[in-house]
Amino acid sequence: MKKDPLAVADSHSFKPLALGLVPVVSWGASFIATKVLLRELPGGAIVWLRFGVGTMVLAAFAVGRGERLAVPVRTLASFAFLGFLGIAFHQWLQINGLVTAKASTAAWIITTTPVFIALLGRFVLREVLGLFRAAGIAVAAFGVLLVVSGGDIRALFLGETGTTGDLLVLASAVNWAVFSVISRRILKKQSPTVAMLYVMTAGWLFSSVLLPAPSGLWNGLVHLSASGWWCLAFLGPVCSGVAYVFWYDALKVLPAARVGALLYIEPLVAMAVAVVVLGEPVHTAALGGGFLILGGVWMVNRRPSH
Repeated sequence: MKKDPLAVADSHSFKPLALGLVPVVSWGASFIATKVLLRELPGGAIVWLRFGVGTMVLAAFAVGRGERLAVPVRTLASFAFLGFLGIAFHQWLQINGLVTAKASTAAWIITTTPVFIALLGRFVLREVLGLFRAAGIAVAAFGVLLVVSGGDIRALFLGETGTTGDLLVLASAVNWAVFSVISRRILKKQSPTVAMLYVMTAGWLFSSVLLPAPSGLWNGLVHLSASGWWCLAFLGPVCSGVAYVFWYDALKVLPAARVGALLYIEPLVAMAVAVVVLGEPVHTAALGGGFLILGGVWMVNRRPSH
């Protein structure tokens, strides 16, 4: 049986980290694409179309890689659970959260995910975190607080900022952390591409029930604008296809805390895209917090000296 080159790669090499960056950049831009598309299509229709197309892309990846698609029945049950948790439920939280939350704000909130991943990785997977990497998480987390509060962290603790959508997005961050840690255990014995194919297929089926597409879906597609089609093409093949494959490839090789820390870059991408597409202003607090986030990511992913 041919060995997966990623499975034998040095866990500190550049390649796994580069693979992990692809989905992070894609998902950062996805907040803006979703926000734009919500102007023309209901949330249920967006999720249904996005992951329906993503499933087909993943199937093409699996066939192209010559993957063996047969898996044990018990494993199928695990994939079904992950599909509900990481696709259907996760998207239900985010799509409803984006109704009231700003796209850039939602992306910053998502950066709390590595904190939960690191904690779960330490206490569930028994992964070694180390003081330096733990400090990196703290630095990046402070940067997130600085950005979300607009420089007034006191307002966050007084409850003077935030919406219901922000809370739903925060819940999705916790949910994604649980999904990532559980996935890492299952991936020790499964191909990332095949695993994600089954997970996304199950998630798409679950989302068909949890987020049913409206009866006027096809009529909405007929009247979809050019920008709407571009957003849909980006959300489906890229964000729900290629991005998930690369995320699983990186997660299979690197510790959960290190892969999760890459998500700190996601809001920087979202902020940049929001400036170009939505015309959102960039404040000094956002830039300062962004530099702290990048510094924290470097600390968490820094190769230890021997």
